[in-house]
Amino acid sequence: MFDRLAAPKIRESLTWSPAVAILGPRQVGKTTLARQIADEYPDALYLDLENPEDRARFEQPGAYLRANRRRLLVLDEIQNLPEIFQTLRGEIDADRRPGRFLILGSASIKLLQQSESLAGRLAMVDMAPLLLPEVARGFDDIQPLWLRGGFPGSYTASADGPSWQWREAFVRHFLHTDLPGLGIKVDPELMRRFWRMTAHLHGQLFNASAVAASLGVSAPTVARWQDHLTSSLMLRRLDPFHANLGKRLVKSPKVYVRDSGLLHLLLGIREVNDLMGHPSSGASWEGFCIEQICNQLPQGSQVSFYRTAAGAELDLIIESGTRKTGVEIKFSATPKVTRGFWQACEDVGVHRAYLMAPVREGWPMAGNVDVISPLNIGSLLV
Repeated sequence: MFDRLAAPKIRESLTWSPAVAILGPRQVGKTTLARQIADEYPDALYLDLENPEDRARFEQPGAYLRANRRRLLVLDEIQNLPEIFQTLRGEIDADRRPGRFLILGSASIKLLQQSESLAGRLAMVDMAPLLLPEVARGFDDIQPLWLRGGFPGSYTASADGPSWQWREAFVRHFLHTDLPGLGIKVDPELMRRFWRMTAHLHGQLFNASAVAASLGVSAPTVARWQDHLTSSLMLRRLDPFHANLGKRLVKSPKVYVRDSGLLHLLLGIREVNDLMGHPSSGASWEGFCIEQICNQLPQGSQVSFYRTAAGAELDLIIESGTRKTGVEIKFSATPKVTRGFWQACEDVGVHRAYLMAPVREGWPMAGNVDVISPLNIGSLLV
């Protein structure tokens, strides 16, 4: 059993919000965590809305919710009963006591759309696949998580072969079942080709027109597909840093496959030897580190990247209030930076900067720049 980082956020949110939603992809561990939290409430009731018997309880939803007003109701796979949101709104307005509903959905698109009626009544907590602080006891634990990704079914598999098979089944189910269930009508094989293409463009500037030409579809179609995979938490879109610096800044976003295990499946990387010799290993490491960072930042932090036409570049800029932190990611045990890194730090005006690399222990580099391991992401939060 893993000590999930989302758990304290969920517990804290239940102390002040009538309803709390856990947002994350299918199979990420939301149900397991929700059941653990529900066990802390003596009268909690768990309902799986994929189960017809549990859905049948809501034939008269208002009456059912009123009858269970004093209990924590855990509503899993709520996208299967979208009409419940309006009833939830009325019930919460009738009794705004905190900790009444814990809502789970297997993808965020429909949940976020339907939850608009719960504005001001619903706290949202993102739940990522497994992260290093949840599984790693030391440096040697980084590589298995990087190779297999953080979905528990993949990470805990008995060997790399079963882990690969789990991920293949996950992608097939996502394309053939999850997306149609969200009302997204797209040919599964065409969407898989697009997903695979984004894997090959992982960490690069994304040109929708070039991708569209390769797939034989329109640029708006590619943009729509990217939105689908981003909203369902399969892709991360990283926008460029915007500031009036009087420089020619890159305007295109970068796109990353959020889970490194799914990235490796799409790239055909089955084991460590494949990963170490693959031309995308550096980009994969960059995306892995970015996910580790983004999923551990304080709420309200903003992330972007910086690149100019002249070659100044930072892989990640973290803005927390007025404080800016720069991160450059290197797949090397002896990381070095170029003049473009120092120029980017000066342009952006970072307070501190870090080189994140596969090292056991970090060290000061120069001035306000340190080399750190992904195990020490907490240093970025100070």
